[in-house]
Amino acid sequence: QVQFVESGGGLVQPGGSLRLSCRVSGSVSNSLFMGWYRQAPGKQRELVASITTLITGGHSTNYADAVKGRFTISRENAKNTMWLQMNNLKPDDTAVYYCNTVGSLSAWGQGTQVTVSS
Repeated sequence: QVQFVESGGGLVQPGGSLRLSCRVSGSVSNSLFMGWYRQAPGKQRELVASITTLITGGHSTNYADAVKGRFTISRENAKNTMWLQMNNLKPDDTAVYYCNTVGSLSAWGQGTQVTVSS
């Protein structure tokens, strides 16, 4: 089974940046989409970014409209690690951020808290 450990969250001012990391234990197919999700207080969990490794060795990514142009998802398969670079953060980005597979979800990790506030 696959396990996820998220880290890198914290308190940041609006306009600031954070880089989240996701350590993956266990095996997942490189072609399977991996994603970053977030859940804000009182709201349902949403997918904000996803990534898959192509047969060429490159990657294909997708982003929710709310984060396009501000967030960048990346992965390094050999290190079993995925990142989410978050720039120009807004208060609405405040949430607990989780990583997981997309579609056929594995068990959730504890997530990492991101708080954007003055």
